[in-house]
Amino acid sequence: MSHYVDGNRITLLRNGTEFFPALEAAINQAQYEVHLQTYIYEDDEAGKRIGNALKSAAQRGVLVNLLLDGFGSKDLAKTYVQELEQAGVEVLFFRPKISPWTLKRNRLRRLHRKIAVIDGATAFVGGINIIDDMNVPGDNGPRVDYSVQVEGVLVRQILASARSLWRRISWAHLNPTHAAWLPNPPVDADEMQMRAKYVVRDNVLHRRDIEHAYMRLIVRAHHEIIIASAYFIPGRSFRQALLHAARRGVKVKLLLQGRMESTLLLATHAFYSDFLRHGIEIYEYKKSFMHSKVAVVDSQWATVGSSNLDPFSLLLSREANVFVDDKGFASTLQQDLESTIAKGAEQVDPDDWQHGHVLKRTISWVLFAVVRFILGLIGYPRSH
Repeated sequence: MSHYVDGNRITLLRNGTEFFPALEAAINQAQYEVHLQTYIYEDDEAGKRIGNALKSAAQRGVLVNLLLDGFGSKDLAKTYVQELEQAGVEVLFFRPKISPWTLKRNRLRRLHRKIAVIDGATAFVGGINIIDDMNVPGDNGPRVDYSVQVEGVLVRQILASARSLWRRISWAHLNPTHAAWLPNPPVDADEMQMRAKYVVRDNVLHRRDIEHAYMRLIVRAHHEIIIASAYFIPGRSFRQALLHAARRGVKVKLLLQGRMESTLLLATHAFYSDFLRHGIEIYEYKKSFMHSKVAVVDSQWATVGSSNLDPFSLLLSREANVFVDDKGFASTLQQDLESTIAKGAEQVDPDDWQHGHVLKRTISWVLFAVVRFILGLIGYPRSH
């Protein structure tokens, strides 16, 4: 488990509206090395915008490594990938074999993290894929999501993580590449005073790190917990931690997806009755699609990242979150979440849920059983 380190500046970026200009500007200023790793890359307006910046950087001699997930980016046109490569961008795919006829763990172990590191000086970590905010089913945009721009000491850890995974995948593709380490840029301690830590989930040494980091915040909470999660099917220990927090008087708010992008999302409803009975407030965001994976605890601690609170993120995928111990940052994120709830979410009424929605509650338990069955097939305990 990583530890909080001082000497950082963490900037909250809301949606692609703020994320893509910041990422593009950083790539355009790159002089030595760019790493971009993402689950989905679409060659839509946003993808072309970032792609042009990557190509321009490569053409001026910057080392540019682009790592994409084989499933999430399976629809990316080969001609576009070739266009990037012809400009000098190194492109690799994480687990490109995506046969639908197997439930082996390896097929389900995806590269779900979304990070970028530029010159070892600036990094981006969050839940935003390289896809336009308005690229959603129907006319329901923009998608709601977050990322952070990181400057300072923590960037060194993010860079090391990005390089390590790139080298591993390049060896797996029998195309090993090596980059010389750049000297660590100086950190202005007077300008960068925020405490933060970078937490990853993988299938070797960090299998439960993100989940445990969440649990530590929940256990230490005194006043309020706000969690916004697009896919919310947590394990039993996580659910019990939230219930214990509610019992000791902590106000717990859950902002969940109200528009169903996947039928399995209905499994989330299996927990509604227990949560509502213990005073946990549940809000469903219905104005558009919510892709957020963030939380705020006691207006002091916050996390922004790629990890959903479901078995696929917590048990299978490669994920990355930044946890921040800073009242100013936490308050900014909390205010944005409260605004999102006020403008686009509907609160689930406990009485209405308990006395109605019989069909929805029944379906949710059936789908939750399906999720548990899938986990059993691939070798994970159902008690999780």
